[in-house]
Amino acid sequence: MAEWTETYRGTVAPWECDVTEHFTVAYYFERIDQAGAALADRLGLGDAHAAGIFPRRLNLRFTRELRAGASFHIDSAPIGLDPALQLGHRVVDSASAETVTWVEEVWESPFAGLSAERRAAIGREMAPWEAPAAEARPEPKTMAGAIPTARGRVQPGNLDELGHLSLAGFVHRFTDALLQAISAIGFTADYTKSARRGFSTFELTLRIATAPRQGDAYLVETGIAHLGGSSIRFVHRMTDPRTGAELARLDQFGVQLDLDARRPAPLPPEFRTAAAKLLLTLD
Repeated sequence: MAEWTETYRGTVAPWECDVTEHFTVAYYFERIDQAGAALADRLGLGDAHAAGIFPRRLNLRFTRELRAGASFHIDSAPIGLDPALQLGHRVVDSASAETVTWVEEVWESPFAGLSAERRAAIGREMAPWEAPAAEARPEPKTMAGAIPTARGRVQPGNLDELGHLSLAGFVHRFTDALLQAISAIGFTADYTKSARRGFSTFELTLRIATAPRQGDAYLVETGIAHLGGSSIRFVHRMTDPRTGAELARLDQFGVQLDLDARRPAPLPPEFRTAAAKLLLTLD
């Protein structure tokens, strides 16, 4: 069985932390993007990866937060070939050697038609995947009932090296959407400050259909797929507002976090009443 390969090593800068006082999700994706490119080079797929954004799905499971000043590295390996190329990334606290985040990255076109020789070579590099089992989540039938939560145009600072909206750029826009959505149910900046509460994500799925370029317009709409005692599952959908075509979608599951105890805290009843108005119809 092949060994895991280190594909990134770095630290968490203070300015990369959010109001919940831990590493901002978009910056995880910035590092994962680099790790994916490094692994593509190792697997002989660097040229195809460098050709530009392609349909892919990334599933993240956070088991422990990273905070300002933390050192970490990413180990990567292929973990599957069917029905599409699957890569695994382990975000590891360099000080404790503990895996704090598991990332499954599924590359679809142009990797579905790999030659038999390339598949065999990648197969020899496969490593065991020991992430916590992902729970199947029902999908919304439609986004009816969702509210607009982010809108704008892609700016130069949002781009990757090839001129497309980067993975981190996508997630920064979805973070805007999250903050708009929680504010709409009463979870405002003032509430965060006075009550010492934040929203902490423990599970994410990002699906990219295509990536806009500089100057392209985008619209994000957000609804709620699950409402629990302390937990909310948000669904954010990014579209081209000119055509309505879907660009990307982020499924985000998290909890209200007590910022002092660092534990989940129950949602106030008035938040739950407001959130119920954003519930989507599920399959």
